[in-house]
Amino acid sequence: MKKIAEVIVVEGKYDKNTLSQVVDAVIIETSGFGVFKSKEKQQLLRTLAEKRGMIVLTDSDSAGFVIRNFIKGCVPPEKLKHAYIPEVYGKERRKAKSSKEGKLGVEGMRPEVLLEALIKAGATVDGVSENKKAEITKADMYAKKLTGTPDSSQNRARLLEKLNLPSRMTSGALLDVLNVIMSRDEFMAM
Repeated sequence: MKKIAEVIVVEGKYDKNTLSQVVDAVIIETSGFGVFKSKEKQQLLRTLAEKRGMIVLTDSDSAGFVIRNFIKGCVPPEKLKHAYIPEVYGKERRKAKSSKEGKLGVEGMRPEVLLEALIKAGATVDGVSENKKAEITKADMYAKKLTGTPDSSQNRARLLEKLNLPSRMTSGALLDVLNVIMSRDEFMAM
């Protein structure tokens, strides 16, 4: 079991249970959309992020992205990292049927997938930061026709699929993730 220094935020108790079997870390649940109304939970997230840094690990469905973006507005960006799980269609074992969008959430991911997502996000594992300090810019994204061109959305969709990232990522979120998972040289060689 790997020890993660940052606080990890997940949507619910089943996500927390699954993740706690993979990493030794402080794991906070948002209670789904409950975080929107809870000023106490929002303050807790800000306080924890300030002290230890924070990694958001939500499902790759639309609800997960709404919660992720809400947290993004609550916590200073320099204290926040984003871990993304791949879009995998299926049904969690405890559920009678699949989710509304048919995708597995954090609780349905294999342990190695969760650990890889946290490492790619730049988690500090066992006291060592795994973050690759890459410098991919918006201009690089434009040069690769991932922004600002008529076919940029299709190009981004292909890249997201190739990298096994959620299809709902904005170009800004994609840029953040690219800077975590690869160097500028790796990006330009693609």
